[in-house]
This record gives sequence, C-alpha cells and structure tokens, in this order.
Amino acid sequence: MSFKVSFSVPRPAATPHSRRCWELQFLEPVSSRARPARPSRSVMLRATSRLPAARAATTLPAQPRGRRPAPRRRRKELHFPGHPELPLGDFLAGRLARPRVPAGRRAILRRGRMPPAVGRGLAGSELRPRRGRCGSQAARAVGPDVAAEATARSPKRPAPGSRRFEAAGRWALLALVTLMSFATRFHRLDEPPHVCWDETHFGKMGSYYINRTFFFDVHPPLGKMLIGLAGYLSGYDGTFLFQKPGDKYEHHSYMGMRGFCAFLGSLLVPFAYLTVLELSQSLPAALLTAALLTFDTGCLTLSQYILLDPILMFFIMGAMLSMVKYNSCANRPFSAPWWFWLSLTGINLAGALGVKFVGLFIILQVGWNTLSDLWHLFGDCSLSMVTMGKHLTARILCLIVLPMALYTATYAVHFMVLSKSGPGDGFFSSAFQARLSGNNLHNASIPEYLAYGSVITVRNLRMAIGYLHSHRDLYPEGIGARQQQVTTYLHKDYNNLWIIKKHNTNSDPLDPSLPVEFVRHGDIIRLEHKETSRNLHSHYHEAPLTRKHYQVTGYGINGTGDSNDFWRIEVVNRKFENRIKVLRSRIRLIHLVTGCVLGSSGKILPKWGWEQFEVTCSPYLKGTLNSIWNVEDHINPKLPNISLDVLQPSFPEILLESHMLMIWGNSGLKPKDNEFTSKPWHWPINYQGLHFSGISDTDFRVYLLGNPVVWWLNLLSIGLYLLSGSIVAVAVQRGARLPAEVEGLSWVLLRGGGQLLFGWMLHYFPFFLMGRILYFHHYFPAMLFSSMLTGILWDTLLRLCAWSLACFPLAGGIHAVGILSLLLGIAYSFYLFHPLAYGMVGPLAQDPRSPMAGLRWLESWDF
Repeated sequence: MSFKVSFSVPRPAATPHSRRCWELQFLEPVSSRARPARPSRSVMLRATSRLPAARAATTLPAQPRGRRPAPRRRRKELHFPGHPELPLGDFLAGRLARPRVPAGRRAILRRGRMPPAVGRGLAGSELRPRRGRCGSQAARAVGPDVAAEATARSPKRPAPGSRRFEAAGRWALLALVTLMSFATRFHRLDEPPHVCWDETHFGKMGSYYINRTFFFDVHPPLGKMLIGLAGYLSGYDGTFLFQKPGDKYEHHSYMGMRGFCAFLGSLLVPFAYLTVLELSQSLPAALLTAALLTFDTGCLTLSQYILLDPILMFFIMGAMLSMVKYNSCANRPFSAPWWFWLSLTGINLAGALGVKFVGLFIILQVGWNTLSDLWHLFGDCSLSMVTMGKHLTARILCLIVLPMALYTATYAVHFMVLSKSGPGDGFFSSAFQARLSGNNLHNASIPEYLAYGSVITVRNLRMAIGYLHSHRDLYPEGIGARQQQVTTYLHKDYNNLWIIKKHNTNSDPLDPSLPVEFVRHGDIIRLEHKETSRNLHSHYHEAPLTRKHYQVTGYGINGTGDSNDFWRIEVVNRKFENRIKVLRSRIRLIHLVTGCVLGSSGKILPKWGWEQFEVTCSPYLKGTLNSIWNVEDHINPKLPNISLDVLQPSFPEILLESHMLMIWGNSGLKPKDNEFTSKPWHWPINYQGLHFSGISDTDFRVYLLGNPVVWWLNLLSIGLYLLSGSIVAVAVQRGARLPAEVEGLSWVLLRGGGQLLFGWMLHYFPFFLMGRILYFHHYFPAMLFSSMLTGILWDTLLRLCAWSLACFPLAGGIHAVGILSLLLGIAYSFYLFHPLAYGMVGPLAQDPRSPMAGLRWLESWDF
C-alpha cells in the first residue's frame, strides 16, 4: 500500500495574511484485480494563518497501479496529538513555530474542493477542532513516514551541550537563592539573647518534652515535639523556665531550637522558587518570587525564633511543591517519580495538620486538586475502569490513609513521651490522669463508694471546666452577695477539697465509734470547703455573668450556715443500686430551697475572679454536661481501697478527648496583656505588627512587620490578577483567537496563577469566620501564596508588554529591565527596613544617616 500527499499553497496578492491551504490526497490502494482507472479521491486539510507555510509538495512512495476496491462513502478522520515540546526560551519568548493544539482535539478531514475564499472565517468544510478525548485513533495508522515528516518540520531540540549548560544554570540559580535565604535567616540569630514573644510558650513546651512532663496546648503536638527534639540534640537540658518575655537565656543552650526553626524557614524560599518554576516554566518569575520572600522582614522575623510558624509554613510549602510536581508527572502515572511526589504530598499534609489546625487549608487545596484530576481522568474514554480504580486507590492510599496514619502516630508518640504528671492534668478526665506517673490517681487505691465524712474533689464532666473550687476572696461590691467566691479550676489545688456531711448534724462522721454510712441517691447533704470551713451555698441573687442564674457562694463559719447550704444529690446513671461510686457515678446537686441545679456556665470571670470559670445554680433542670459532676479524689480512712488501673482509657478515647479539648481551647483563647490583636482586613495592607522584643527606646527592639514594598506589591498584584485574569478568561470563553504567544502566557496566568490565588483565598478568608482571638502572624501562610502569584503575574505582564511592542527596536529588553528593576527595588527596600527584623536600639532609629530614618512614619502605628 502506498500514498501520495500533495500540498498547494495559494497566496493571493490582495490578502497577504490569508490562510494557506494544503490538499492531502490519498490514493486508493490497488488490489490484485485490474479495474479501470478512476479519478482519485482527495481529502482537504486547511489551516489558519498562524500555521507556518508547508512545503509545496510532499510525495510518498507511489502504489502500483491495479484494481482498486470499491470506495467507502465515509468521513476520514485524522488525530493530532498536540504540539511537540519546545525549548523553554522559545516558548516564553513567543517564538512558537505553530499554535499549541491541546491534546485530544481532532481535526476532521472532509472530502471536497478547496473553498473559494480563503480569507474568511472557518467554513463548514474547514479544520474544526472538537473538544473531548473519545475519538478515532486514525493518527496511529498514518504510518511512520508521516510521523517522520512531522518530526522533520518540528523545531529542533537544543544540542546536548546546550541542555547541560541550561541545567547547570538552573542549579546555580537555585543554589544562589538558597544561599541568600540561609544567609538572611541565620544572620544575628543569637540576638537578642532573651525570650521573645511566644518563645515563652513553645520553648517551655519543648522543655516539657525533654522532661517528659505532661502539658496541654490548643495546637497539635508535632511542632512542639520537633522543637523539643532539636533542643535535646543540641545539648539543651530542659531546665530553663521560659517564664516571661525578656528573661535572659544566660548559660542555657537555645541556639539549637532557634537554628532548627531558622533552617525550616530558610527552605521556604527555594520551595517557593521551585513551585513557581514548575507552574510557569519561567526562571525570572521564580527568581522574583524568591526575592520577595528573601527580603521580606516579616518572614525573616518569624523564621528566627522558637515558634510554630516556620514549621507550619515549611510543611504547607512542601505540600504545595509536591502537589505541582506530581501534577507534572500526570503523563507518566504510576512511575517512580509520580509515586514519590504523591506520597511526599501526603507526608507534608500530615505534617501541616500535625503542627496547627491551619494545615487543614492546604489539605482542602490538595483535595480540590485531586478531585479535579480524577474528574479529568474520568472523562478520558481511553482509560478503562480498572485503570480508573488504580488512580483512585493510589490517591486514597497516599493522600488519605498515609496522612491519617502519620498524624495518629504523632499523637501516639506524644502520649508515650509525656508520661509524667504536669500542669495539663486538670484539662483531662480522671481516667486519663490515672495513667500519668506522679498523679495522685496513678496506681492509686481509693475507696470505691462515697461515705459521709469523706474528703473529695468534684469534677465537672464538661471538658476543660475543671474542679469545684473555692478560695478566701469575696465577690466584689455590686456582684450579688458579698460572700466567698466559688468557681471551677482546671488545676490540682488544695482549694478543690470538700468534706461531705449530713445536712442535719454536726457530728464527726470519721469518729471510730460511729458506723460507716454511705451516701445514697436522693440524700440531702452539705459540702463544707476544707480550707475555709464554709459551706457550698446558693440564694436568689443573680449570678455574676449569666443572667437568670443564681449566685453560688461559700457561706457560714466553721461549717455552720443556714438552709441555703442544703443540696439533694441525684445519680444520673443509676441502675441497680443507690450508692455513689467514685469516678463512675454521674451526679447532680439540686439546691433544696430554690430548686436550681449546680453547674458551670463555662464563662471566664474577670481578674477579680482570677479568670477562673463561673459557677451558677440554674433554675432550668436540663441534663447537660455543665450540670453533671463526678467524684474523683476520695479519702476516707474507714473504707477499703480499690485499684484504679482498670479505669485507664484506650488510645482512641484519649485521641478523641484531646481533640475535643483542643477545639474548645482554640475557641476560648484570650489576648495577653500589652498585646495588639488585629482583624483579618488589617493583614494584607500591613496595617499593624507585633512587638517581639522591647517596648522602650532603651530596649533591643524587634518588631514583626512585613516589608511595605513587598506587601503592597502583593496586594496590587492580587487586584491586577483579578482584572487581567478575568479579561483573559472571558476572551477564551468567547472563542477569541489569541496569538500563539498570548495563548501560552494566558495558559500560565490562568492555570498557574489560579492555583496560587486559590491557595491565598483558602489561607486568608476562613479567618473572617473564626471567633477566636487573631494576630498578625496568622496571615503569613497566605502571604506565601500571594508572593508566588506576584512573581508569575509580573513576569507574564512584562512578557505581554514586550510582545505588544515588538515593532520597536528596544522592545526585547522591556522584560529584562522590568524584572531587574523589581529585584533591585525589593533589595533596596530590605536595606531600609531590615532593622525591624534584626533589632535596633533607640538611637539607631533617631540617626538620620541610618537606614531606619525611613521608618519614622511607623511611629503612628504604635511602633
């Protein structure tokens, strides 16, 4: 079988930019039986004016004449697999030899004559691209000769030496970017040599891990575990107290923990560089992004201290980089690189969520990308359902099972290491405390049933409410009756101890001559505070914070009070017996006079109440956890003891309890003294920062504030992207025929920039819905995405500007001059504002010759 292909290229003089046309003539195969010669059938292929002129004629080996089979009256189809890969410089500089044809579109070759008018729009018989992937595979049957001809017409690839030189240049730029990042983050890392801002918390928690002391925090444990591990490996012994900002480190080794955070913070810059390079295939865009992050004083400051933020941002950027890398391997599914990047994405997701719950936002972004990818694969009719099942299984294993396993393993290590009793015991249930060595419930033996005369602690069953507590302080004037305060307290304290007595006698139940009398369901009792000898009391005065609830106080002298001290005890989960079982029985205390039920509202009292939780007596007898208690500690020398080992909870129960406490703790966070809180709309405009160190002119001052040039450029870029992206998207949707150069850059702008804009929105807008206290540093994950978007946007806009002015002699340098100007401006702004991060003392800011002279306008921002 042989074919003959001929091309005719008419070029009317009046229309120099008219379409060129090829005539593709397929000669029918000759059979062994001779038949009269018939006119050959021809198939027309027309292209737009953007396609390069083809050779005038291409002839394939002719087929011997002979008898032909009867022609079939059907349409012939030819599939084009897409534009061949082009060198990076050619693609971005607009030197495309032909338009990029998306893979999967097919060109219909219809039989017929050449259309009379070539300069008009596409006629019905012309080349019409069709969407979809379910088409004929006729392209595979064209044969190697046609493929060789297409290869001969495609642009030549660079020589191996040129490719090696380009690869070496890329590695050199990456090394330079990484070196600059590490140099800025590790410069003056040891200053100031005292505790700064939240080092008070996270340095102290690192010490807890080294000492294996249990604590509670509102964030997942991975970040603190890594800080503690870094301190342990660098020689820190965990003895520094981290009491308050300004405490001198003196001889204690703190550089290991700061160095670890600075190391992870330094990696953010090369991660962002590689991510932008993967999304845009543009070295200038990646270099601009790296400069924005390297020379931002805010990112620099957060990376130099013992904080969770550099660890969190490291895992967020690692997940983003891994995601775009495995997206680039989509044409090689189930290959080793594909599996590597997909698994690494899952590992980074587990790390981000294991440091802070903010990591949920990058999980949402990767999840959306995965759903989009699977939907795209589902529309590919060339894939079997077995292959689709493999794709789905791979993503479930790497992006769901693997992160969940690693996240759960983090908590297993956390609870295994923190095996000693510590300041976080009171946040957890009595059963959990029984597993901590040093806790009074660990390996304890206590009486099983409650009896009169027992010394007990009463714990509220609502998580993180704590123990029924009283102290000698009185309610202030105007807050109900001026009597002794009764609150709930989360920590172990002697003021949590109460003596249970009968309501109608003052005899000592512990008298050896008296028999043991157990407390039963429905008994009327009074609770005497052991430290102050005042009775638990309620009356019709209104509670301090909760309206329509009654005040609860401590009243009486040496246990002598009035009838408002009487309470009826009820067992909620009573089954067969009426006695009160320690740790197991759920009880309610009903006030005998008013009929209200004792409970805790969960509201935090002001400073006069030591910021403990309010206790009220509610007239609404609802069976909520706020009004249900259990007996925890139990001391009665007249009763036999039992072991509490059987009450220790399982790991799933501990995991669930800890997450409930963290969710509750995040919602109840309050600002510390002398702190500037902020609102989400303040963050992108760099409105107000945070004092990291020093508040007076004589202190060594470090102030968390972003480089204004970088942040306002990012804000401007978001607005420009929304405008330009909308224009391009509308033009593409309306079917506008864009030039090849504009089409390629538009694809980068919409796809690459769209992913980054989506990441910025996910890491920013949810904070508007949060009820917890917010700080300026919460914006920095979103700032990473806005900086990457800025790099892609300005590189694209400058390239489009150079292309539109191509007729001018110096148009080719517009892009290079623009990128260089941005880089120099960002570097110079860092020179002006770097004392914000590296620290300064009063006279430095007042010296007109110092770089800080440009910061005097910050004084109006409470600096």
